[in-house]
Amino acid sequence: MNTPNHALTLQLLEWLSTGDHTYAEVLEAWHSTCPRLTIWEDACADGLIAYEPGLRFVTASAKGKRLLETSLAS
Repeated sequence: MNTPNHALTLQLLEWLSTGDHTYAEVLEAWHSTCPRLTIWEDACADGLIAYEPGLRFVTASAKGKRLLETSLAS
């Protein structure tokens, strides 16, 4: 999969790996109302994001970390 959305998903995962990001910060940066750019929503649906309402930080899930590591190794 090498689509613009895939590239943006990898960018989201890489950004999450740079440090602590709150849920509000992530939504502000990545939430979109554009039906063609649903990076945050798709990453959540695909199990690439780890967060629970009420917890302070959003991170890449184990699956998201594997995807990022695999793509960086290529």
